Amino acid sequence: MHDAASPVSGVLLGKTDTGHEPVVLHARLANRHGLVAGATGTGKTVTLMTMIEGFSRLGVPVFVSDVKGDVAGLAMAGGANERVQARVAQLGLDDHAPAANPVVFWDVFGEHGHPVRTTISEIGPLLLARMLELNDTQAGVLDIAFKLADDRGLLLLDLADLRALLSLIADERKMVSSEYGLVSSQSIGAIQRALLRLDSEGGEQFFGEPALELADLVRTAPDGRGVVNILASEKLVQRPRLYSTMLLWLLSELFEQLPEVGDLDRPRLVFVFDEAHLLFDDAPPELLRRVEQVVRLIRSKGVGVYFCSQFPDDVPDAVLGQLGNRVQHALRAFTPRDQKAVRTAAETFALNPSLDVASAIGTLATGEALVSTLQPDGTPMPVERTLITPPRCRIGPISADERSRLRASSPVGLQYDTPVDRESAAEMLARKAETRASETDAPPVRNPVSTDATVEPARGRADTIRDAVFGTGRRQGLVETVAKQAARTVGSQIGRQLVRGVLGGLFGGRRR
Repeated sequence: MHDAASPVSGVLLGKTDTGHEPVVLHARLANRHGLVAGATGTGKTVTLMTMIEGFSRLGVPVFVSDVKGDVAGLAMAGGANERVQARVAQLGLDDHAPAANPVVFWDVFGEHGHPVRTTISEIGPLLLARMLELNDTQAGVLDIAFKLADDRGLLLLDLADLRALLSLIADERKMVSSEYGLVSSQSIGAIQRALLRLDSEGGEQFFGEPALELADLVRTAPDGRGVVNILASEKLVQRPRLYSTMLLWLLSELFEQLPEVGDLDRPRLVFVFDEAHLLFDDAPPELLRRVEQVVRLIRSKGVGVYFCSQFPDDVPDAVLGQLGNRVQHALRAFTPRDQKAVRTAAETFALNPSLDVASAIGTLATGEALVSTLQPDGTPMPVERTLITPPRCRIGPISADERSRLRASSPVGLQYDTPVDRESAAEMLARKAETRASETDAPPVRNPVSTDATVEPARGRADTIRDAVFGTGRRQGLVETVAKQAARTVGSQIGRQLVRGVLGGLFGGRRR
């Protein structure tokens, strides 16, 4: 466990298989990111758990997606596991004892953890277009929709707000096309159909309030350990676009909101992106450039990003070159793709003259890996064949009852478990439509006929003045004109507050 009075060193990943020399991921360079790769069943998940547990003991909060349900074992102390005990004895780990970690469970669907929500405004048009699988033309219409919402001060919180905005654009298509760019009814229809698909996949639950506050991910337990935030993703990963976009949004929000801190003794947060290939598959070039930019710059915010995937080439070269800490489990070269992946993995490691990396990758046993971490001077350690340290927690899933008990004792449950529905674009536009309908249907006001010739001219003048000030059913008056101008001014001021960041999320004015 981390002691604030003691120097911070790093995470013990394991020991070399020959001299049993410690292989350490140094905390001061953990924000230089990393990669854990290897075929299914070779021990990637256990390595991730060892790494996450080590960060937590150093006082570093962690966010990790759990795509198979077994990462949840971090919440429970390990039991009598013969393989773990044998490895502990083999490595001579005298202080290794079973221990649970402080864990908070999250779930986009709210079933196996606290709901994770964001708003349409915060996620922005770029990531939303990817989530909806829109083509370039449809994505352009979505850009126009967001700009119109900003200009009119319409707050977009959930899918109902976006549907209402699209209906408004359809009604005012000619005006919108002349002011913002061509908008076709076909594109609007395509976006609306994509929203229906997203809704059927559970996207409706992802958009709304209370939106996730990033401060709740960067927490430490009373004993000084970093809280491990586990996103239950067994269901979510079956919707690859929603899964990858949700995690990319979260990463971009961290980039936008956290202040610059430079190099710290240890990261302020470690972000683990499992099934990393889902992030990069079919991603447009613009999105790839922005992901590369975020990964390159977010280390100055004190955040370390660790990708986990089967093959190293699942990660683009521009991003792979920024991952200084590498753990490579076994790869079996059965296909040309596998052979290429082995060559890629071998070429990306720092050379060790005494180790044939390409040959070793195919012969690694479960719980063994090729490891190269950044050394204290910033240079990569020559790759070493390493016996991975087992975690102190349970290796495997937890029961529903155990999860329920942990969720009930969570410090953030009261804040997120109950949804909030405040007034936003859908309600505002519906109210305006009702007002217009009532004005159109109202019968004209007729002045009673007066028989008093001396009073009639005065009443006529009074009616004229009243109509000029307050308006009639067909013509707006001075009061309505001033009110609308004030509303436009307020709307433009709100619109100016909606400044979108690198990946389309809002920066500033998030909670209004």
